[in-house]
Amino acid sequence: MLQTFTPDCLPLLIGSFPMNDHLAASRLIMNYTPAIPLWVQLPIFPEEGMLMQFLPGMPGVVSQGGKFFIDAAAGSFDDDLLLFFEDYMATQEDPDRLPASRFALTETTGKGMAALLAALSRLASQPAAVKGQVTGPVTFCTGVRDQDGRAIFYNETLREAAVKHLALNARWQVRTLSGKGCPVIIFIDEPALAGFGSSELISISKEEILGCLREVVEAIHTDGGLAGIHVCANTDWSLVLESGADIVNFDAYAYFDRFVLYGPQIRKFLESGRFLAWGIVPTLKPEEIERETVDSLYAAMTRRFCQIEALGIAPATLRALSFITPSCGLGSLTLDQANRVLVLTRDLSATVRETFYRL
Repeated sequence: MLQTFTPDCLPLLIGSFPMNDHLAASRLIMNYTPAIPLWVQLPIFPEEGMLMQFLPGMPGVVSQGGKFFIDAAAGSFDDDLLLFFEDYMATQEDPDRLPASRFALTETTGKGMAALLAALSRLASQPAAVKGQVTGPVTFCTGVRDQDGRAIFYNETLREAAVKHLALNARWQVRTLSGKGCPVIIFIDEPALAGFGSSELISISKEEILGCLREVVEAIHTDGGLAGIHVCANTDWSLVLESGADIVNFDAYAYFDRFVLYGPQIRKFLESGRFLAWGIVPTLKPEEIERETVDSLYAAMTRRFCQIEALGIAPATLRALSFITPSCGLGSLTLDQANRVLVLTRDLSATVRETFYRL
């Protein structure tokens, strides 16, 4: 798929929106980023939170006092776990079972997907690509807890189940979104990787993280999808660049100075024909959203491009292998702020494409 798709600085969004209407949010996406539409996550609905949206289908899930956890000590857990892995093996052998399986988004958790499919059905021509997203295995496994309040990452059996659950959900998304015949991009959203090396994740090894990421990436590749990894803060970028992902999405607005320190890995990544998604439009601070303009962001983008080109990457190659994105999702913003981010992302992409490709 890498050989058949070139982003050429097209705009790409992350996923979350501060709205309560999936159809209206989908229309907004089709208005601002029609070249690469995506399904929306609306975190105003609890079932569309990063953890909750992908928790159904996991073995041993318990709801208690408005909180959810996995009860691995319950008498029924072993049977639950066995059934989970039987379902996994059967679905691996026959992926046509995916739509009706525990690994797909449900009618409740998949309203954004339904809205996107409806919008795609009305298009006269196919977009350049379509996008979905799945919570990353590290974020999911360090966020979901067991009956003792311990992150399930530290239980190898639960971690294995979670990674396989997320991997098959990502594979279901690729197959579900492939109807238009254009490339399908699935982002693995990994905000927890910002904590790698800190006291919070001090006992988790690089090899463990890479094992989790690679399993989900490989599942996306199985049906021809492009795998992206999104981290909205700083991390050990060698982890992400060496994960096998096709797209690395980083906060180019606030953390470019940290990202560019990984020059040899970035060069190797780009020389393999993979893509950078530049999160150059700020989303973290309202004053930055209001202050920045297309011109100021274009100037910042040009300076950053020059630093990557200095690694030995030809300007035309870098431009061809780049997307323009917000630095993170928009779910925590006001609707006015989100709309401004959409305008800046769309117009910056248009300016970059018009200016760069006239050179």
